[in-house]
Amino acid sequence: MSSEVTTAVRRIVVLGGGSAGWLTAATLAAELGGDGPDALQITLIESPDVPSIGVGEGTWPTMRATLHRIGLSEVDLIRECDAAFKQGSRFDGWLHGGDGDRYYHPFTLPHGWGDVELAGAWLQGGREQPFAESVGGQPPVCDAHLAPKQTTTPDFGGVMNYGYHFDAVKLGHLLQRHATTKLGVRHVVDHFTTVRSHENGDIAALTTRGHGDIEGDLFIDCSGLASLLLGQHYGVGLRSEKGVLFNDRALAVQVPHADAQVPLASATVSTAHAEGWTWDIALPTRRGVGLVYSSSHTDDAAAERALLGHLQRKGLSLGDMAPRRLGFSPGYREQFWHRNCVAVGLSAGFIEPLEASALALVELSAAFIRDEMPAGRADMALVAKRFNEAFAYRWSRIIDFLKLHYVLSRRDDADYWREHRAPATQPDSLRELLQLWRHRAPSRNDFYRVEEVFPAASYQYVLYGMQFEPEARALRADRLAAAQACMKDVATITRRLLGGLPRHRDLIQHIREHGMPPAA
Repeated sequence: MSSEVTTAVRRIVVLGGGSAGWLTAATLAAELGGDGPDALQITLIESPDVPSIGVGEGTWPTMRATLHRIGLSEVDLIRECDAAFKQGSRFDGWLHGGDGDRYYHPFTLPHGWGDVELAGAWLQGGREQPFAESVGGQPPVCDAHLAPKQTTTPDFGGVMNYGYHFDAVKLGHLLQRHATTKLGVRHVVDHFTTVRSHENGDIAALTTRGHGDIEGDLFIDCSGLASLLLGQHYGVGLRSEKGVLFNDRALAVQVPHADAQVPLASATVSTAHAEGWTWDIALPTRRGVGLVYSSSHTDDAAAERALLGHLQRKGLSLGDMAPRRLGFSPGYREQFWHRNCVAVGLSAGFIEPLEASALALVELSAAFIRDEMPAGRADMALVAKRFNEAFAYRWSRIIDFLKLHYVLSRRDDADYWREHRAPATQPDSLRELLQLWRHRAPSRNDFYRVEEVFPAASYQYVLYGMQFEPEARALRADRLAAAQACMKDVATITRRLLGGLPRHRDLIQHIREHGMPPAA
């Protein structure tokens, strides 16, 4: 074993491919790689026979800036990853499960956000239509199966805010090709066998079966749920959130559209069931559907029956395919960065895919590493401390936000839903916020950090979409008038959007055939 630890951080080794590994490698290589004397050498080790699980088929709007920054084009994403646009999420059956039980969490901020008190005016003004529709035009755009941009809108530009739906495996392949051919990432296809350590406990190298030792200064664990470096080698434990968010199982299946030309949805549809909830993600050529459930409340057979029943109600056929069963332990690592090893993606933790936070955490992690890359080993402990603090905060905010969906539900058809509402299962931080929100709307004062995971507007969409009843103070007359005028503008803007945006499927086909204007 070597006793010498290299002072400068020049060699980055990423263990694991897939969306997380390749997105991290590309993010670092795009700005820190190259041929210069200070450039980083980035190597990604990928097993030849471990299939990628993928961390989801949906993203937040942040992915647009991430892809643009690493030099990928949106046209390539659409063409090569069976991609479409995602404008938010729709929640069906989450409140009571009866007729008309649905609401949107759109990606576009409310019209006039930050300038007028829209939530207060909506609460005071009779609530003639749902909150999201009162403060923005995106829900009607989604209902009409329209796109968030026009044929003349440049690459990564949008009339409405949007992320993506795509095939996660194909995205990994696209990122791999881009990172290796354009960004200089070294790709080692081999079996990782052991860790070779320095005497001080740092990782010195990863030993592979065919390429021997791959030495590095910083090691990024993207090995998935196995967490081969941070979890298995270093023994950093998982902080369980099973007592807050019960789900630890999923059934997933890919099915064809009932009709090849069926209108293409641009929102992830989450439907609540007695057994848990299903996701439904529409890609141009197929749909990805899955049921998320808790093994403490539903057995596998009942979950599969619930999934098959959902598909039948949607007119979808499973054919001869069997759903793929996934198991996970909901939670996140006690530390994410330990010594010279940092975990990104599933190796850092995983909770249910409600609100599609997995890839967003990969983006945030990779960007943090890029921006705070320690110049030498002496600085690494300081950077690790900041990283651990930032991501412990982000994970706790995500858990609060996901739990909010369950706490506000009034479903009474299963212990699963009743227990999710029990005060003992709610984080103290969420209970405190709900107490404050009895008397005022969620605001920037509640979420004041740079790059908050979910803005206050997201909490408003969920709160008022699920008919949260605050004891809000009446607005002063001038403030009420300003907000009402803003909401009146929304009706005009919505009509303009419905008349001017193309059908989602038509735009995807146009991009595949003709591309888009280049980004500015």
